[in-house]
Amino acid sequence: MAHLAFAPSNVAVITGGASGIGLAAAKRFASMGMNVVIADLGGEKLDAACISVSQRGGGGSVLGVATDVSSVEDLQRLQQTVLQKLGSVDVLMNNAGVQPGSSIFDPHNWAQILDINLFGVIRGSQIFAPEMIRQQRPGLIINTGSKQGITTPPGDPAYNVSKSGVKTFTEALQHELRNTKNCQVTAHLFIPGFVFTPLTAGERTTKPAGAWTPEQTVDFMLERVSAGDFYILCPDNDVPRSLDERRILWAANDIIKNRPPLSRWHPDHQDEFADFAKE
Repeated sequence: MAHLAFAPSNVAVITGGASGIGLAAAKRFASMGMNVVIADLGGEKLDAACISVSQRGGGGSVLGVATDVSSVEDLQRLQQTVLQKLGSVDVLMNNAGVQPGSSIFDPHNWAQILDINLFGVIRGSQIFAPEMIRQQRPGLIINTGSKQGITTPPGDPAYNVSKSGVKTFTEALQHELRNTKNCQVTAHLFIPGFVFTPLTAGERTTKPAGAWTPEQTVDFMLERVSAGDFYILCPDNDVPRSLDERRILWAANDIIKNRPPLSRWHPDHQDEFADFAKE
């Protein structure tokens, strides 16, 4: 059974909703008869997304709102627009994200990545959650994280830091919500696997065999949110949950066993990890 917040005529707001996972979520919500608000940077992509979602034919309205999640004013304007036109927010999906690449000693991209990936989630939650709580009906805040924010592989430290922050913030958010009197809103950490989207495509024009589609990923998210999971840890065609669990456990054990950080990629521990992952 779907979560009560996914009911027809309820309102879903998706940041980064004009492409990839966000667009797949918008289409899925629309097909369920929900009113859908797509928040993304203004322009042709947002306009095209609204047309595409409208064609799902679920009976709800589709509203596009030009929004830069790095701007508090834009997010406040988004909320005001939604409340004025649709009256409520039942599902907030803080999904906007970028991954332009980063390195430790080069400050280029760091501010942008943290402002969108981390502070966009924090600001979105802080602006929308109080009113969602006051509605006193079932609601959802779904924050898009990443496995890179948990196992933090080398290669893109700013992205890893931003997604580690999303994990920590969303855990704290859910703790706050469950300890708020009469609150029927819950928070969930959405952790996609390898998904073929414009963010991950690079030079590729066709989906790699190992990747899931955005639609598969969204359907898995809806299923696990409705089941009550907080951590929505998505598999893909290459990585089953069992391997994700071994990777996450190994990363936690770096602290417990006093190993070097990121020991999965340390020459003294790579063979040990390979054996551990097979167990």
